[in-house]
Amino acid sequence: MPKFLCVQRSLPATDDRPAPSPTEMQAMYAKFNEWRETFSSQLVDLGGKLGDGRLVTEEPITDAPFVEVKELVGGYMIVEADDLEGAIEVARGCPGLVSARSGVEVIEIHIPGG
Repeated sequence: MPKFLCVQRSLPATDDRPAPSPTEMQAMYAKFNEWRETFSSQLVDLGGKLGDGRLVTEEPITDAPFVEVKELVGGYMIVEADDLEGAIEVARGCPGLVSARSGVEVIEIHIPGG
């Protein structure tokens, strides 16, 4: 079954998109646990938030400002689905992943020789 990388793009909080309250977060986590059970057979790797990292190049680069990946990407997960639409359905169902404050890119993973 094809695998898909789901890359969460967090959007900054604004007056139109305030950060959720603790009560809203608790409700979202409860919905997340229900979603995780519903799609457990398709969730290959729930991923998570990204931490510190470094760009690796052939020659060390020290004189440029770099955007940190964790500023662009809120997190990731890998799902299995029959096709792109099926993977989108799984990602769209994840509470808090697709909202006014975040979106998700769903990308098929091509495995060489697979």
